[in-house]
Amino acid sequence: MSRIGLLGGSFNPAHGGHRSISLFAIDALELDAMWWLVSPGNVLKPQKGMAPYKARLGSAKRQARRSRIVASDIERRMGTRYTVDTLRALKRRYPKHRFIWVMGADNLAQFHRWRDWRRIARTMPIAVIARPGYMEDALASPAMAWFRRFVHRPDRRRNWTDWSTPALVLLRFRPDPRSATAIRMADPDWYREFLTDGDGPANGKSPDASSSVQHTEESN
Repeated sequence: MSRIGLLGGSFNPAHGGHRSISLFAIDALELDAMWWLVSPGNVLKPQKGMAPYKARLGSAKRQARRSRIVASDIERRMGTRYTVDTLRALKRRYPKHRFIWVMGADNLAQFHRWRDWRRIARTMPIAVIARPGYMEDALASPAMAWFRRFVHRPDRRRNWTDWSTPALVLLRFRPDPRSATAIRMADPDWYREFLTDGDGPANGKSPDASSSVQHTEESN
């Protein structure tokens, strides 16, 4: 049984903040790997300013190097559009894996807007990583009002595979000011390097995430 964290997002672009949060979660939750699910399209985010998928996946692969992080295009290959469908499909495809959904406090603040968000909560445990400026809204959100009776103590976080769902744990992480928005503002053409031909990081098919677990463990 492999313990896998799932972090979904546009990764527009992926950056060091994604990596540091993921490495923190790998340690805090005793994960064998963290899968980055690079979304073909986020219905809650405007498409204006969204880089091509190849560039976003390429930036994720670059940030995932030499770690237990796996940048995957499996969501695109499965053809799922909503998180609830993706998570259910992953559980069916990998019955021997134990999954936990990892997201930032900014996502918890708007979680009640997600398609079938209560079903997501019943599909697998959820770990929420604190993000500067978002915790107040997250704790006051409609979703958190529902989650309160299902919250587990942070010191029990490594036992998440034993939890019945819904289950949520809040993890405190040192503030990381990096953001994809700031990167795009500083360099609107960041994605161009990932669209060139040759052997760049965006070329080639993304490996199947399940086959990457052993590889990432051996590379550490």
